Amino acid sequence: MKYPELLDFPEVFKRRTKFDTIIDVRSPAEFAEDHIAHAINCPVLDNEERIIVGTMYKQIGSFEAKRLGAALVAKNIGLHIENLFQDKPRDWKPLIYCWRGGNRSGAMAHIFARIGWPAVQLIGGYKAYRQFVNLNLSTELQQFQWQVLCGPTGSGKSRCLQTLAGLGAQVLDLEQLAAHRGSVLGDIPEHAQPSQKQFESRIFEQLQQFDEQKLVYVEAESKKIGNLRVPENLMQAMRASGCIQILLPLEKRVELLVKEYAHFMHDTESLNKQLHFLTALHGKEKISGWKQMAEAGELPQLVKELLEQHYDPAYGKSIARNFVRYAKAKQIVQEDIGESDFYESALQILRFCESQSH
Repeated sequence: MKYPELLDFPEVFKRRTKFDTIIDVRSPAEFAEDHIAHAINCPVLDNEERIIVGTMYKQIGSFEAKRLGAALVAKNIGLHIENLFQDKPRDWKPLIYCWRGGNRSGAMAHIFARIGWPAVQLIGGYKAYRQFVNLNLSTELQQFQWQVLCGPTGSGKSRCLQTLAGLGAQVLDLEQLAAHRGSVLGDIPEHAQPSQKQFESRIFEQLQQFDEQKLVYVEAESKKIGNLRVPENLMQAMRASGCIQILLPLEKRVELLVKEYAHFMHDTESLNKQLHFLTALHGKEKISGWKQMAEAGELPQLVKELLEQHYDPAYGKSIARNFVRYAKAKQIVQEDIGESDFYESALQILRFCESQSH
């Protein structure tokens, strides 16, 4: 009789490229909060079924809950086999996991193994994966060499990171992973931020692709990006690292930000809602004036005032205090915001960092 292979997460991580499919059998809600990278969701209990079985377990008894759960799980596994896996060959090797206990993943892994597939079940499930991510983010970050791009809001740090990545440099773009531009106006339309767990998983997965012997470029960030917290160990590593400051003329910073925040031109209600959060810092009268600019479509003037009166003073106070090597930062002066300008800045950064490593 064929049984599924049981593996813990460190071993699964070593063999991760050997699995043809990673199957998360938890409910869609559990999967949406976070999951192992590249996993597909094949719930053996959907959101409603999981609640029904869980309620029965608490209010009636474990036997009755397991009896109902078994019927639902068997039905759902059958549907997945019929709809998703009918074309899989005998040597197809899936990794299957659930939350922790192994009942849900064990049911699917057992059936798959009896069919003849070399199924593997993750011992400890998603919780074991989560513990591995937490351990990695608390102990492994110091092994990387970080280079921090600094510069006030609108200086093109994110664009510069993208250009560096295009040139083959190792880039950890935290704002991209967080689906947020990192300021009070940083929400990206139609892109909800991931959960905190998913954000940390994205960082973990990105770091697995990096060579520890090469620099990792990252943007100077505050502790929070929108609603998400940057892992503490990562913040400590960044703040202790060398800095490069990107300088761009004020009018070009305004031009760049107007392009990036063009959606606010068509949604002044959302813009004014975000401006309202600055009332405690700037007073009702100032915020009222900025809201009037927004409603009048005077975005360039509004951005200019926000930079001069809000973002730049806040940046000046925080950057030198939090990034200990900022005072010795290499300055990259960029005059315009075309692709060629960012390309030249990226080349300067790479040349500087290469000279420092020799």
